[in-house]
Amino acid sequence: MTLPTPTVPSLATAEALLLDAERQNPGPWVPHSRNVALAARAIAENHPDLDPERAYILGLLHDLGRRTGPNKDRHILDGYDALSALGYPDAARIALTHSFPQQRPDELIGAWDGTPEEFGRMTGLMLAATYTEEDRLIQLCDMLALPEGCCIMEKRMVDVALRYGSSPQMIEKWKAKIAIKRHFDQATGQNLYYLLPGIVETTLG
Repeated sequence: MTLPTPTVPSLATAEALLLDAERQNPGPWVPHSRNVALAARAIAENHPDLDPERAYILGLLHDLGRRTGPNKDRHILDGYDALSALGYPDAARIALTHSFPQQRPDELIGAWDGTPEEFGRMTGLMLAATYTEEDRLIQLCDMLALPEGCCIMEKRMVDVALRYGSSPQMIEKWKAKIAIKRHFDQATGQNLYYLLPGIVETTLG
């Protein structure tokens, strides 16, 4: 009997990949990724259709493309390429989709730091992706995690705005993230803020 090929790495492999990426490009993106993973697992534990360990792994690896940094939005494509090359298509897809809740290329906030050809390839891959509940989960948890811990979405929004400035596409992107939160509130049967570890300490200081 042939076993199915895994579409995400094991937890041990994911941890090793993140540690190797941190050695290449240390920075606050690493604890942010760990907190995205914690939030994703906590929500998945209360969701009828999500696997908590897969959710944690996908959270750990969603920003893996930052291993090639310092970089900006090109990390989206770099993460997709790295995880695709390792044979983990689901993890690769989520590295690609986590920044696009509306599945639109104009959602990127900063200046694209790759080539025009790379932007075109990333756009084509993103538009061809079929979003799943896992894609939506990591899109949400990316807005629920700061390097210092899990947080309410509004605190993360302020963090992003202070670093990138505001723009019309940012406001529309935030509206999409708020809608995703409402979806997961309904799926888990509660306000998911109550599920996030350390959220009170991160929010109130």
